[in-house]
Amino acid sequence: MLIRFEASNYRSVAEPVELSMVAVDSDRPEARDQPLLGASLVPVAAVYGPNASGKSNIVASLAWIREAVQVSLRTWDDEIPVEAFAFGDWGAKPSEFLVECTVDGVRFEYLLTLDRTRVLYEALFHYPEKKRRRVFEREEHSIRFQRGLHGTAGTRELLTPRALVLSIARRFNEPLITRFADQLLDIQISGFDARRFGFADLVNTRMGTAGMRRAIRWFARGDQPSLFDGTEGSGVGGSDHGQALALLRLADLGIDDVFIDNSGTPAGERGVPRVRLLHRTPSGSAPLDFGAESEGTRTWFGLIGPVLTALRRGSLLLFDELDASLHPTLSAQLITLFKDPTTNPSGAQLVFTTHDTSLLNHLNRDEVWLTEKRGDGSTRLGALAEFAGERVRKSSNLENAYLHGRFGALPQIDQTEFLRALGLIG
Repeated sequence: MLIRFEASNYRSVAEPVELSMVAVDSDRPEARDQPLLGASLVPVAAVYGPNASGKSNIVASLAWIREAVQVSLRTWDDEIPVEAFAFGDWGAKPSEFLVECTVDGVRFEYLLTLDRTRVLYEALFHYPEKKRRRVFEREEHSIRFQRGLHGTAGTRELLTPRALVLSIARRFNEPLITRFADQLLDIQISGFDARRFGFADLVNTRMGTAGMRRAIRWFARGDQPSLFDGTEGSGVGGSDHGQALALLRLADLGIDDVFIDNSGTPAGERGVPRVRLLHRTPSGSAPLDFGAESEGTRTWFGLIGPVLTALRRGSLLLFDELDASLHPTLSAQLITLFKDPTTNPSGAQLVFTTHDTSLLNHLNRDEVWLTEKRGDGSTRLGALAEFAGERVRKSSNLENAYLHGRFGALPQIDQTEFLRALGLIG
């Protein structure tokens, strides 16, 4: 599970920002106890703030790390595609990232410092028995490994100024490194505009071909093990197809089933099978081509893959602009799936950005984060639970307080300049 992540000098983030999943209120069922950590972790975090305050960049910084581990060895030959903060002298400074998470209950810490030309520092530490131990530590071309790790010589041979040690070492199947790298690569990503953030097709962007293929794989498997196999008392079971269909029906779209036709593929879909949804009508089920479905139906269909994959593997789902993609009722349902231990027995987590204040009624005070735009154009991130140095009461009506501006993070609307431009005032 994700413990926290930090980023600095990335897009609108200049000074370091930190988002923590450590629970403030650990005495509730959805907070997941981590004995070796000595704390509990929350399954959901929502980032609120005005337009252009940098909400998406906060979540994208973690998605960027996932992408970096996936592609650095293959595509970072000439340049590292990291975007520094655009103003001031930040372009001459390196970008820094930190990811902390638990792997099989053990805390891992990954640190990365780089610019567009080279990796300056990279390290992975773990805390067996709560004591910090180095897995590897790299300063430009020099690497030090923990004794006894396999594949270290091969990593040194493939190292370049721009390739990540984590990208290289995972290929040699050293268990300690591979388990952590696989956790990063298991991060599911949805709602991001790939062109805006520069992510490759390796991640699931706004209901594109990647999202279609992932959902189709779930519907095409009818005899796979249950999502919750081996979990006693979950009350949930069935084939992959059954689970995918149950999630689709959760949206109350009047859909009875999904038909995947592999016999013919429409032109321009890059090998994606034809998908038809069978709708319930007074005269029986009637098929409708996927392209004729509403935007809301297509978006919910595209979420089936990343949501079910995250719940099965206990991994993290990052979602940008949840309210732009889903009706508030469906957004609330998604939050409930991750918060309820019955539907989320493996400790999957959801981190998303949104403007939808109604969702605050489904969130605890330690699950809400706020962004603001500083005077220099950079992003500030703060925890609602500790807003302005004062602890927000557990019983607070978060939506009402937010809308009344108690926590800031609201757009400052001044119509004076616009009215003057229209000639309505002098």
